[in-house]
Amino acid sequence: MKIGSQKDFLSGLMFIIVGSSFAVGATNYTVGSASRMGPGYFPLLLGILLAMLGLIVTIVSFRRNVPGGDPVGAIAWRPLGFVLGANLAFGVLLVGLPSIGLPAFGLIVAIFGLVIISSYARPNASLKEALILSTILSIGSYVGFVYLLNLQFPVWPAFLTH
Repeated sequence: MKIGSQKDFLSGLMFIIVGSSFAVGATNYTVGSASRMGPGYFPLLLGILLAMLGLIVTIVSFRRNVPGGDPVGAIAWRPLGFVLGANLAFGVLLVGLPSIGLPAFGLIVAIFGLVIISSYARPNASLKEALILSTILSIGSYVGFVYLLNLQFPVWPAFLTH
């Protein structure tokens, strides 16, 4: 059999791997039954559904004349690096890194770091646009999480509030 769409084939395989991993990982928790669901019930069902969806996508990828059946191109390293790096920086800025003595900087600084770093994934990145978006997201997050939901977590750097 010939693969009609490499993108669909690889996407389907990825769904199968991720879904199966979640389903297997969910069995480490109590699954329970439909009437008394345990903490592993929902991830198990979602993992199975994702794996089944992946199987369908993989099977459909073998059909000939599939629209968009172009081959998978080169890996976009720049967006991959900046987006992954931005998420890593967000986590480090939000909670700190005690092993090296880096304090938590809070939600606002973490959002600014996330948006500014990830904006450079785009070739024509503009610092002005990133700062505007960071400000809007920071205000929205503060209003949503702290004011409306009344969640208690560090918003500002801890060393500034003492």
